[in-house]
Amino acid sequence: MTYIYITVAFVLGMIFILIINYVKKSAGDKSILKSNELAKKILTDSELVAENLKKTAVLEAKEEWYKTQKTYEDEINNRKKEIYVLEKEYNERVSSLEKRLENLDRKENSLQEYEKKNKVKEAELKEKKIELDKLIEQQNSKLSEIARLSRDEAIQILKNNLKNKARNEAAKEIRKIADQTKNEANRIVAGILSTAIQRVAVDYVSESTVSVVSLPDDEMKGRIIGREGRNIRAFEKASGIDLIIDDTPEAVVLSGFDPVRREIARLALEKLISDGRIHPGRIEQVIEKTTKEMEQQLIQVGEKACMETNIHNISPNIVKLIGRLKYRTSYGQNVLQHSIEAAWVCGILASELGLDQELARRTGFLHDIGKAIDHEYDGSHAKLGANVARKNGESKIVVNAIEAHHEEVEYQSIYAILTQVSDAVSGARPGARREMLETYMKRLEKMEEIANSIEGVNKSFAIQAGRELRIIVDPVSIDDTKTAYIASDIAEKIEKDMQYPGQIKVMVIRETRQSAIAK
Repeated sequence: MTYIYITVAFVLGMIFILIINYVKKSAGDKSILKSNELAKKILTDSELVAENLKKTAVLEAKEEWYKTQKTYEDEINNRKKEIYVLEKEYNERVSSLEKRLENLDRKENSLQEYEKKNKVKEAELKEKKIELDKLIEQQNSKLSEIARLSRDEAIQILKNNLKNKARNEAAKEIRKIADQTKNEANRIVAGILSTAIQRVAVDYVSESTVSVVSLPDDEMKGRIIGREGRNIRAFEKASGIDLIIDDTPEAVVLSGFDPVRREIARLALEKLISDGRIHPGRIEQVIEKTTKEMEQQLIQVGEKACMETNIHNISPNIVKLIGRLKYRTSYGQNVLQHSIEAAWVCGILASELGLDQELARRTGFLHDIGKAIDHEYDGSHAKLGANVARKNGESKIVVNAIEAHHEEVEYQSIYAILTQVSDAVSGARPGARREMLETYMKRLEKMEEIANSIEGVNKSFAIQAGRELRIIVDPVSIDDTKTAYIASDIAEKIEKDMQYPGQIKVMVIRETRQSAIAK
């Protein structure tokens, strides 16, 4: 930039010189003198301007150099900070690695010590085994000398003893099989009976026909019974549910096959206990009020289920019946949840086949509607549900799907087949029905059976939901050494013969008790 200013000054000087020459030619001597003075003045001013321009350029160059130097210094400082941070992280990592190496060294040393101890124990066990074999041989020779029998004679006697023992074991096994067969027959009969009463209850009556109401104290039982039993008689007459008061502390039991009535009775009894005023008039009033509240609740439950399955234009009578399904179970499965599940399964199947999803959901949702009233009228729940659907304006496809989902009538549409399939899928999934409990019980029985099949086992108990098997052995015939063999043998048999989730802990218990009587 300095060179540019100098060049400009030089050009300006040349211009002034040319002007002076021109003035000299056109003017006289006086003018020439004046022009010389003017030219000198202009030249002097030009030099001053050039000098000022030079100083300005030098100052700007120095300022730019200072800025550049400061930028470089800032960058160097930032780099130094980054290097410091990286160095700190590196030092921390090095220290953590050193700590890990120390831990590994300690673990390695402990493992080496453990291996040494194991080798010593193995050597001791080998020596003890050799000594045990020698002792057994000595005992055998002594027994032969005492009995004055040869080896072959002793073997023959042992065989005879084993045959007798085998016969006894076979007799016990036959008796055991007979008992198991008898129990299995009783179970099948119970299943048949439970299926017969399934219209009014489920297969496990104690869980589906009984409700327990907690009491604040046992004095409340007397107030519920009333003078000469008038309160309990009024309650049972108004509710239609049996009220059982026994020795159970701070609790009474409500028993009845109608789940809706039993729920009304439970809510009414809780209100009476909370209110404290228990007499026949108050009992009838509370049960009547609770019945009306239950009717509204059933409608709300039915409407909620319809909204959940996205099904519209259902008769209010059917909506109320849908609400009743909330308090009905079938094979341990809640019927309302089963109906909702079947509706969605049926709709999904219809979408895969390119059919009407809403109609399919409707047939799946209403297929068990007859279970809400099958304890009040004669006939299967399929036919009762079909009659209810027909009376409340449902289409022929829906009516046929309800009536045919247990193959009581012929299918008239593919929706009836989809309804039957969705019903089977919802009922057969793992955990839906009580058959999973039977499978679980069979697994526990199988575990105990495997344990009991081992010689020397007295009793076995499957506990902790089948995650642990405790075995009690005969302390006379089984010593402490054999307990380890028994545990490993049983664990191996369980792994081979059974399928189960997770792990099963096998614990063998050997206990010796001595007693004496002082007379």
